Amino acid sequence: MRLFGSIIPMKNADESGPTPVVPAVTVKPRRKIGLALGAGGARGWSHIGVLQELEANGLKPDVIAGASIGAVAGGCWAGGRLAELEEFARSLTKRRVFSLLDVSLSGAGLIAGNRLRARLEAALGETKIEDLPLKFLAVATEMGTGHEIWLQHGPLVEAMRASYALPGIFEPVSINGRWLFDGALVNPVPVTACRALGADFVIAVNLVADTRLRPTVIRDDDFVEEAAAEASPMPARKRYGLFRRQFDRNATGAPGLATAMVEAFNITQDRIARARLAGDPPDASIGAKLGRIGFFDFHRADEMIALGREATRKALPEIREEMEMRAPV
Repeated sequence: MRLFGSIIPMKNADESGPTPVVPAVTVKPRRKIGLALGAGGARGWSHIGVLQELEANGLKPDVIAGASIGAVAGGCWAGGRLAELEEFARSLTKRRVFSLLDVSLSGAGLIAGNRLRARLEAALGETKIEDLPLKFLAVATEMGTGHEIWLQHGPLVEAMRASYALPGIFEPVSINGRWLFDGALVNPVPVTACRALGADFVIAVNLVADTRLRPTVIRDDDFVEEAAAEASPMPARKRYGLFRRQFDRNATGAPGLATAMVEAFNITQDRIARARLAGDPPDASIGAKLGRIGFFDFHRADEMIALGREATRKALPEIREEMEMRAPV
């Protein structure tokens, strides 16, 4: 009989002598893959393409940590709803984007976020993070203290909302007595969180690697007719005229309040990401060329998903090489 490349004679029942010892086969332990999905506004639709391409090539993550839009994409993948997220993203037009934005009257943010929450709840229901088939974590920032909060338990949708609650734009979210907002303020590409969850090979998806994010100029005449059909306590033209004043530039060319806030946020996020990744670099990185995509270009999902897949295909040889080099002995 041929076994493991050697000839071992078979013994008859009446033959005496020691039984040949077959050498044990050493099986290398599989690397536990972590995926750190970064923040970046509308650029986050590229995470969909990244996840699809990794899965198509047999690199399914065991651990996912996400910040802001990265928490949304990662949570939907972990919850088995990435296809629904893709369908939703591809359906968005400029008008549909703004039909989802409900003006907040509380003063805590321009957008209450109830319509976005309803969409997420329709897809994910009452899914809890601890019931997901893999380890998942959403990064948020605590108001007042600036503490980095790792959301690993409780309703998945609430964790997502807290992680993407951009200060001044979305209302903060209260979880367990803490008021939380966007995790990108403390950890835009959460490599450290992946390692804490047990990943020994971390792939980072950095959405601001190529250039600093750009806000988008938004004009109300593009969407006000369709938006008028949406229920709101404020007339559609007045409501979306408000958005125009906040996001657009005035007659002197000065940026609106929201534009100025997003610009400041982008600069902060970029600097923090550089510092955090320098202190704890990932084992491999995926960086799509997204410099021409604006922070609010949510209607460009087709383009961004394709860019995410393309960037992943280009990064795969290096990822596999790094995994082989760092494989346990």
